[in-house]
Amino acid sequence: MTQMDEPSTLSPQQPELSAELVALLTDRLDVQAGSGQLSPATTFESLGLDSLWLMELVVAAEEEFGIVLPENALDLRPSSTLGEAAAAFEHVS
Repeated sequence: MTQMDEPSTLSPQQPELSAELVALLTDRLDVQAGSGQLSPATTFESLGLDSLWLMELVVAAEEEFGIVLPENALDLRPSSTLGEAAAAFEHVS
């Protein structure tokens, strides 16, 4: 039997976090976490971020990436993951 190397940490629903998204979180929005602590499975809640902060994220992402996120395309909640945010931003850009 041959062993195949498969990625074990990411699923198709959880894209890898881009350097731009990590920089947006840590530099522009001052999230106090090292880039190694930010993974697709990390929730906003676990970072201590509430729904008001999520609106700030949307506005910052629109400005930073030059995208417009329609209200129904981005349904983020504090329990949402960074992977879900990355996927939403990826589908619009």
